Amino acid sequence: MKLSELQIGQQAIISGFEKNEIAIKLMEMGLIPGEKIHIVKFAPLGDPISIFVAGYRLSLRIDEAKNINVNIL
Repeated sequence: MKLSELQIGQQAIISGFEKNEIAIKLMEMGLIPGEKIHIVKFAPLGDPISIFVAGYRLSLRIDEAKNINVNIL
């Protein structure tokens, strides 16, 4: 499942990335495979999304979230 498909309040574990060229950028932001992630909220028009990962909140564009594979908890 993709991170972009989760709903507010859902939790998941990052399992990997679709595109290697964006994976390094995402990992530098704390999105490491095996890390627990929590959807906090969506912007009024749905983009960006706010997530909680590695002890802090992070905003991601939907295009970035579509490249993150997760397993729902």
